[in-house]
Amino acid sequence: MRAFVFPGQGSQKVGMGTDLSAASPAAREVFQEVDEALGQNLSAIMREGPDEALTLTENAQPAIMANAIAVLRVLEREGGISLADKADFVAGHSLGEYTALCAAGAFSLADTARLLKLRGQAMQAAVPVGVGAMCALLGADIDKAQALADAAAEGEVCTVANDNDPGQVVLSGHKAAIERAIAMVKDFEIKRGVLLPVSAPFHCPLMQPAADAMADALGKTAPGALRVPLFANVTAAMVTEPADVSRLLVEQVCGRVRWRESVIAMQAAAVDSFVELGGKVLGPMIGRTVQDVGITSVVGMADIEALAKEL
Repeated sequence: MRAFVFPGQGSQKVGMGTDLSAASPAAREVFQEVDEALGQNLSAIMREGPDEALTLTENAQPAIMANAIAVLRVLEREGGISLADKADFVAGHSLGEYTALCAAGAFSLADTARLLKLRGQAMQAAVPVGVGAMCALLGADIDKAQALADAAAEGEVCTVANDNDPGQVVLSGHKAAIERAIAMVKDFEIKRGVLLPVSAPFHCPLMQPAADAMADALGKTAPGALRVPLFANVTAAMVTEPADVSRLLVEQVCGRVRWRESVIAMQAAAVDSFVELGGKVLGPMIGRTVQDVGITSVVGMADIEALAKEL
């Protein structure tokens, strides 16, 4: 069994998609379609930067999605591979869940781009800059991270945002609480706490205004049928019903990304091969979470050609 997985925020970098665009008309079409859907030249920001513009949440989210879908389209068009035939499941990390749903046919590319642009804007607007923060805990399992978050909260928001793998958990919440958590890591036998360069505290209750905005948007742009089942971030369980998909995408804005548990659940569902499209971020997390699985990261033309041969 095979799962296709899609990366989340933080995997963006200036120059992304440039080589693919030069090599393949299928990739160029994706970037052009996203530019048209958003009414902005996002592909130029992806290609040339500046870095500050690409890192803006409202640009990074659709950019990461577009890059991964471009890889998929090239694989499908030029490799003659159909995702529906070759994938048993899809999953994505945070915004990557939207990419996964686009890949599975639940959303059109244009709708996915518009939803992610809105999601980025809503997440940015939910909390004034400087009020929230996020930190990565290295050498922390979920129990240690939870205990630290509880101790650091002191009446403010401080919650587990991402359970990425057995040694990396991300906290999110009020800036002062996150700073307290970083200062207290040693008391909880956690190796290190690192403040993340993000513009808002994602996946915590402070994001409620963004969740409301997404509920409204998904009411107007409901997902269609999925060609391939999705393992959802907030439940770490399989979902196939479009109505459930909408509800879980809304919950995901404030909810925890249960990535480690999702990977374990996919392995339990007999997945023995993971293919990451458009990044090299999830592969290492998967490798630290489960044993005896194949992991392939596909970014450029050579990767696509190698995967097409293998499939």
